[in-house]
Amino acid sequence: MSAKTINWGIIGAGRIAAKFAEDLNSVSNCQLLAIASRDLEKAKQFALTHKAQKAYGSYEALVDDSGIDAIYIATPHSFHKPHSLLALAQHKAVLCEKPFAMNLEEVDAMIEGSKANNTLLMEAMWTMFLPHFQYVLNLVKNGHFGKVLKLEADFGFNPEYDETSRVFKKSLGGGSLLDIGIYPVFAALSTLGVPKSITAEATYFPNGTDATCTMEFNYDDAQAILKSTFLEETKTEAIFHCERGLIKMNGRFHQPTTVTLISGNGDYKTKDFNCTRFGYNYEIEHFNTLLRQGKTESPIMPFETSRQLIHILDKVRAKIGLDYT
Repeated sequence: MSAKTINWGIIGAGRIAAKFAEDLNSVSNCQLLAIASRDLEKAKQFALTHKAQKAYGSYEALVDDSGIDAIYIATPHSFHKPHSLLALAQHKAVLCEKPFAMNLEEVDAMIEGSKANNTLLMEAMWTMFLPHFQYVLNLVKNGHFGKVLKLEADFGFNPEYDETSRVFKKSLGGGSLLDIGIYPVFAALSTLGVPKSITAEATYFPNGTDATCTMEFNYDDAQAILKSTFLEETKTEAIFHCERGLIKMNGRFHQPTTVTLISGNGDYKTKDFNCTRFGYNYEIEHFNTLLRQGKTESPIMPFETSRQLIHILDKVRAKIGLDYT
């Protein structure tokens, strides 16, 4: 018996939505039914490019479409909560782009919306579903090189400063921490857990968005040295220093890449996972399976993981004195 075809809608027609749509079209037994943008012409062009059957000029019209089963939220960070709740209220399963929301209070409201409507909700932390990342999680869990003593993870690039861009707008959650710092933080959370203590420092652009954020997470027997920056291109690696060797997710570690294992005696090997797409297809396949099974929460990216992640980011913001007002 063939699997039920999942009809998807996308809210927001930007760059990430385009990548998601391209990978969605590669997944079997699902299709992009509709795209919504506040700019109808932009939605129509997106639909033409990515083979969506319908284009809407409002998000409300899309969530009211009875043919849609699942909605991907690809709007700026500050809109994740209202747009997720809008879709959940119509019993549309929601895959919401990271960060899940602006703070823990908003994340909790979204989770309550999911529970109240008995409707599937998941944070689109696509990295968690990538084969290389799952491979490293398994190595760490099974103590391939013994315990992790230190994690070093960074993410940096150097976009042109533009106060009109979403990336630099404080009111939209712009700045390095929520946009790219979330990936090194997630690498630490998913392997070492919730830190015992956090220290952090930041530098800022003229409009108050964070340009760089350096963080140190302390655990009982390990530490994580993390960095995000919009001021320079970095290697964007995640390196696990273990008792008997190194595990290195090569740049860019948050997207499909290779993993290098270096033993204590200097022997090394690099594993290539031969991913040919952007990598959003893995989370899409998982989400489709959950929806077909009638699940309302993912066992791989559960609510508690999203709560822990945003709570850590809230703590970092408190340390560096960053707010989004």
